[in-house]
Amino acid sequence: MRLALFEPDIPQNAGTLMRLCACLGVPMDVIEPCGFVLSDKNLKRAGMDYIERLDLTKYLNWEAFKTAHAGKRLVLLTTKAAGSYADFEFQPDDVLIAGRESAGVPEHVHAACDARLLIPMKAGLRSINVALASAMVLGEALRQTKGFTS
Repeated sequence: MRLALFEPDIPQNAGTLMRLCACLGVPMDVIEPCGFVLSDKNLKRAGMDYIERLDLTKYLNWEAFKTAHAGKRLVLLTTKAAGSYADFEFQPDDVLIAGRESAGVPEHVHAACDARLLIPMKAGLRSINVALASAMVLGEALRQTKGFTS
């Protein structure tokens, strides 16, 4: 299981997810360009000293990321999906992808993913914070695949 951030643009959310991945032993991918410098003080504050324990891989762009993960199932977390993450059967080598806070992901990324999942929400509301949404889905994926470390 991996978590990938597509062109993240809020350092506090990225730092929070880096801390989460470090604590859960889940490798993280960052697909650039980012909307901030990866050494940003807000990212470091949110990630604290946990970032030093993170298995992090940075990719210059979507194509480099896609090439590196060829053969793995790419699972996009998006508000533009029909299927709920709660009904999805995760696999241990899935790569969960979270889009930009400000714009999600472009259509070519949607099209390249093997599955697109949403979090069912109350009607009329736009979205859940990307860090919270990623944590919810990652938690369920790890539960299903017995991927929590002890």
